[in-house]
Amino acid sequence: MKFVDIKNDIAFRKIFGDENKKIILISFLNAVLKLESTKKIAEVSMQNPFQLPIIQSLKATIIDVKVKDSEGNEYIIEMQVANVNGLEKRLQYYLAKGYTSQIERGDDYDKLRPIVFIGIFDFNISKNPNYLSKHLTTDTDTGENLFKDFEFNLIELQKFNKTENQLQTIIDKWVYFIKYAESLEILPENIEDDGLKAAYQSAQMHTWTKQELEEYDYAAMREADGVNREIKAVKMSKLESAKIMLSDGFTIDVIQKVTGLTKQEIEQIIT
Repeated sequence: MKFVDIKNDIAFRKIFGDENKKIILISFLNAVLKLESTKKIAEVSMQNPFQLPIIQSLKATIIDVKVKDSEGNEYIIEMQVANVNGLEKRLQYYLAKGYTSQIERGDDYDKLRPIVFIGIFDFNISKNPNYLSKHLTTDTDTGENLFKDFEFNLIELQKFNKTENQLQTIIDKWVYFIKYAESLEILPENIEDDGLKAAYQSAQMHTWTKQELEEYDYAAMREADGVNREIKAVKMSKLESAKIMLSDGFTIDVIQKVTGLTKQEIEQIIT
């Protein structure tokens, strides 16, 4: 049995954005937000349902799924595999734009509904040691959450290191699925949640069409190209810094410590 990489553009949207399998997204939302009993989300409407795109024509995309629950609350679920400059600013702008677009000029502000962000990051973004963290606007003295309509939930995959036999909660099992599905050969034991079961079923490669697999492979190549460009850009920036430090009289040892470049790389600049 072979599963797709959930972090892939096409895989993420296909699994979490399938209108015919809303049980997947509902289960994931309830798990991340730790909703229980009568507070659980029971129904959602997809704002941007999965449609197989011709992604060769796209230059860049934000991998997200947007939904509303039966009370009108909005949720944005986003997958981000690479850290980029201005990410925190962009996320705040993203939510603010979504929030203000809920009403037209002259509408009653009471029509505004909470907007919840769930970010899945394949890198570390916060100082919280836990793989799941919630960020709210609170009073610095009392902890009061007076401004309740904005909520950021962060899942940092690199901080999740549990093995299959260490999975205890439903969110543990969901994050294990997102991080490790591609490397699994069989369905993990103790998967009792219907939504998570459906997610594993949707992630099985043999259930995908030829076109879906082609788009999946292309998305993977495009992501690899993006990572390589980012690595090259960082390297060039370090080399430029090294050139400036050399002209200012810094020793090679100091430049190594500051830039992380090797002695050989720095000596090549000199020559």
